[in-house]
Amino acid sequence: MDLQLRDKVVVITGPAKGMGRAITLAFADEGAHLVLAGRDTGAIEPVAAEARTRGVRAMVLACDLTDGEQTEALAARAREAYGRIDVLVNVAGGSGPIGKTGWETSADEFNEIVELNMTGCFNTMRAVLPAMIAQGGGKVVNVGGTFGMRGRAGRMAYSASKWGLRGITKSFALEAGPHNVNVNLVAPGMVDGPRFREKVCANMAKTLGISLQEAMQRHAQEYALRRVTEDVDVANACLFFASDASRQITGADLAVDGGWAHL
Repeated sequence: MDLQLRDKVVVITGPAKGMGRAITLAFADEGAHLVLAGRDTGAIEPVAAEARTRGVRAMVLACDLTDGEQTEALAARAREAYGRIDVLVNVAGGSGPIGKTGWETSADEFNEIVELNMTGCFNTMRAVLPAMIAQGGGKVVNVGGTFGMRGRAGRMAYSASKWGLRGITKSFALEAGPHNVNVNLVAPGMVDGPRFREKVCANMAKTLGISLQEAMQRHAQEYALRRVTEDVDVANACLFFASDASRQITGADLAVDGGWAHL
């Protein structure tokens, strides 16, 4: 299926690894031109180079997403380079403390993850939406998480930040809808990768006195499909929301979790 994303201009935050890398390359495979933003440009450059082998343009910009002035500059440079911004994909985020109860979580830990997962997305949306509105439309895809739908013991700060991102997404969708801008959220469940294996599964293995492999299997058993989400699953959902195949969908939460959040 041709998603008609060729030559679209896509801003992606957090593109260096994991889901971000998979999403970046998925858009490159569709022929979209890229603006890749994050703090560590050295980690982003190899992904940009890989994207360029698909025949697309990919510029890398340093940006602290929690800084409103820097996100304004990001949007301005993207417009200067490409003339427009068609899609914003907010991937950048953090996991926050793992295995801590709410009362064990420090105020600094809570504020840090809320600022990254909520304020960062607010800043980028606020920066790019005027350009989308002026050009007659656009697409925003926020990457949230299923713990922002059901909550999770030991992940209070992260759950709060992703729950808040859902509210931001829905309010922006209502406000931007009359301007032909769709704003949606992709909510992955556990996604296989280094952070899942080395932090989440390692914490479970240590707590329960089981092996890392057993911890991974326990997570998989929580889902209806009995498998953990992969990066490509999240990338495909982002492509859908960025395309006109989703033209009549806005303010939606799409769980990509093998059947957990809504079952």
